[in-house]
Amino acid sequence: MPKTSRKSRTADEIAEMASRGEDISAYFTNQFTVVRPVHRVNVDLTQGILRALDEREARLNISRQAVIKTLLDRALNEDKRRPKKKAG
Repeated sequence: MPKTSRKSRTADEIAEMASRGEDISAYFTNQFTVVRPVHRVNVDLTQGILRALDEREARLNISRQAVIKTLLDRALNEDKRRPKKKAG
């Protein structure tokens, strides 16, 4: 027996249903991507650094922002792998 199509609802309508305590599980597929909150920052960079970033951007065919994120992530992960020096 074929399933009948359910009425499409807006996010606000589904939120209202949830507020009333109605079961809204049929509207979710459990197939999603977690999006982490983003915090914007301003960073002052020299022309030389910008040129180097732009060269890498062109070579990799990705945005300057993606280059910066990739390089920062690499540097931070490398720092985690280094053994810590003992004081004294």
